[in-house]
Formats: sequence, structure tokens, C-alpha cells
Amino acid sequence: MQKPLLAIGAISGTSMDAIDLALVLTDGEDYVERMAGRSYPYPAQLKARLLDALKNPQIAETDPLTELENAVTDAFGQAIRQFQRDFRISRADFIGLHGQTIWHRPEKRFTRQLGDGPRLAKFLHMPVVNRFRHADVLLGGQGAPLVPLYHAALAKKLEQPLVVLNLGGVANITYLDGPIIMACDTGPASALIDDRMRHLFDQPFDKDGETAGLGAIDSGVLAALMDNPFFALPPPKSLDRMDFHARAEVVNPLPPANVIATLTAFTIQATIAVQRHLPKRPKRWLVTGGGRHNRSIMAGLMERLGVPVEPVETVGWKGDFLEAECFAYLAIRSSRGLPLSLPTTTGVPRPLTGGETHWP
Repeated sequence: MQKPLLAIGAISGTSMDAIDLALVLTDGEDYVERMAGRSYPYPAQLKARLLDALKNPQIAETDPLTELENAVTDAFGQAIRQFQRDFRISRADFIGLHGQTIWHRPEKRFTRQLGDGPRLAKFLHMPVVNRFRHADVLLGGQGAPLVPLYHAALAKKLEQPLVVLNLGGVANITYLDGPIIMACDTGPASALIDDRMRHLFDQPFDKDGETAGLGAIDSGVLAALMDNPFFALPPPKSLDRMDFHARAEVVNPLPPANVIATLTAFTIQATIAVQRHLPKRPKRWLVTGGGRHNRSIMAGLMERLGVPVEPVETVGWKGDFLEAECFAYLAIRSSRGLPLSLPTTTGVPRPLTGGETHWP
């Protein structure tokens, strides 16, 4: 075993609710010691600017967005500094900076995460690994999800076949069965629900799935949402946060609570639809991401899947920080030239390393 190194992983997910940071001691392979984790909210004005950028994909694709990227980088830098103070971390061997995804179009061989590696390395006086997805996308891979190898390292002693389901803004799965590691995005998770909750109820999300529980599911609208060729595609496949937003306008005529109930049912049904593409029926689903707190989603999945559907905390993992931990882990893998993605996780032609290292 190579000497374990200390890394801080840093990401803000597609829901943009906070900057998530995690400290991990790992060799980038089988040894993983999960340590501190904490979330730090974006400044409100910066979050609003990021949400505006999402609404204009052409700008996200073609504009350098230098000022916005600097603001995001500085927010990450300040959060990491505070994290160091909060947990008395003098320094780390690497920072794994995923940053903030604002546009993901693998079919165009394009992905964009805001987060300036050289700027952050200079600010923190520590080496920074970023641009984890780019090499994969440039070789024709989906560039997502990148968590499967970390899930596999954590789940070695768990009964399999097992699915790890991440309910962020978009939902993705890792399917694990011994040497078999498969992954893909499955469809929407919280993004559609959160956006409608902000618009209709002036709330950032549907707390505990309560609003969905008050509404009625419109079966015709749900069928229209599921009438999408994406669900018939086998893994690997990936999505951008905004991919379903235009189609989701079909919910607009519904009463507000019914909108949320129907979009919640859409998340459930889209997630279940991936089962047809898996080699075996999973014995268990472990759920991470903010959506695991939504009781309506969790109950719907349990009812439809007929096997245990449990938060990852059931096996001692930290659901709020799993992705941040992952990018700490991947920073060490990148530093050692190990693969970050596989043909069965992103569709890349061969096991592929990635990431770019920036020294202070």
C-alpha cells in the first residue's frame, strides 16, 4: 500500500445549496479514512448569479465568465480557510476542487465547472487538483458520474448487488456487484422540485416532502414526462441539471401542490426505470444526497422497489459529504495516475485518469 495522503474535497452540487468540504486520509485505492466534513453556504448574491447563469446555456458555453469564476473560486477559498480553522487543519497534501458545474454537454465533448485551480492554489498555498471531468469528456465519455470508484472502495464489505443512489439536483446510481461497477445518471432528483418550490411557494426545497404529500399526482402529466428517449438508453449516460426543465413545463397548469407531487413522482419513476438496464436486481439501495431527506421520495422508492431503501447513514457513511469525500479521494488517485473513470461508468474507451494539478 502506498502512503496515505491527506486531501480536502470541495464541491457544490447542482442544487447549489452550499459548498461541501470533506477531509479524507487515503491512498486513493482501498484505504479510506473519512474525517471531518462541513457545509458552508454560498453568499446569497453569488448563488443568485449562478442560478442566472444556468438559465442562459449559451453564455455558460461561450463566455469566459472570468468575474463569476473568480467569485466562485474565492468563495471556495474562504470556505476552505474556515474549514481549516474549524477543524484545526494546518494543511493538506492536495485540495480536490470539483467546483460548480454550470453546463454539461458530453455529446458536444464539453463540460464546465467554475473553479480556478491556479487561483485557489495561490490563495491557499496548497496544491489543487481540478478539471476532473475534462479528459473523460474529450475522449467521448460522459464525464459523469465520477463517484463510482469511491463508492466501490467504501462498499467492499457490504452485501451485493447493491445500488448507491445519489439524489442531488440530478439523480445518479452506482451499481456494485463484486468486480462489476456500473453507473449512470437516471433523471431528475431535486432540481425540478426545488425550482418550482422557489417559484410557487418561495421556499428553497420541499422540506421532508410535505408539499408533495399534500398534492395529487397527475398521471397524464407524469406519463408525458416519462415519454422521453433518455430512459430507454442503457448506461452509461449523463445529464445536465437543466435537461428536463423545458419538458417539465407541462406541469405548469396544475395546482401548485399537484405540481410538486407530480414532479416528485417523476423523480421516483425515472429512478426506478433504470432497473431494466441492470444485470441483476439489487438487494439494497443506499441513498445519499439531499433527496434522502424527502420522505415522499424515499417512501415512493421503497414501495415501488420492494427492497430496503435506506439513507447511507445506515452503513455509517456521511450522506451530506460523500461527494466532497469523493473528490478528495479522486485528487489522490489523480496525483498517482490512477483511473478516475471506467468504460462501464462513463463510457470512456478505456480506464482513464484525469484532473489537472496546480502548484502554489
